[in-house]
Amino acid sequence: MEIRTTVEGTQATLEAEGKLTVNTSPDLTAAVEALPEEVCDVNIDLSKLDYIASAGLRVFVATEKLAAARGGALHLLHPVDEVMEVLEMTGLTEVFDIVR
Repeated sequence: MEIRTTVEGTQATLEAEGKLTVNTSPDLTAAVEALPEEVCDVNIDLSKLDYIASAGLRVFVATEKLAAARGGALHLLHPVDEVMEVLEMTGLTEVFDIVR
């Protein structure tokens, strides 16, 4: 999986490309943990994410908690149909702000 990070003020966008699995989720966790402390709003662009496993969902939950603790929020951007289906099946569409 490839992750590209852009930070602008208090907002960061992480673009995830490939598959988010138990093997690659630590990479996304590390990218989130490396964000500057002033970042409170985190966008994760899912437009190039082909697959997500439960380990990836756990990273989203942890990122939401981190953003909320900083006074911001997590936004999931442009999930492909396969990823959106997983989010719907798990009920996480009710938890996360998802921009289609």
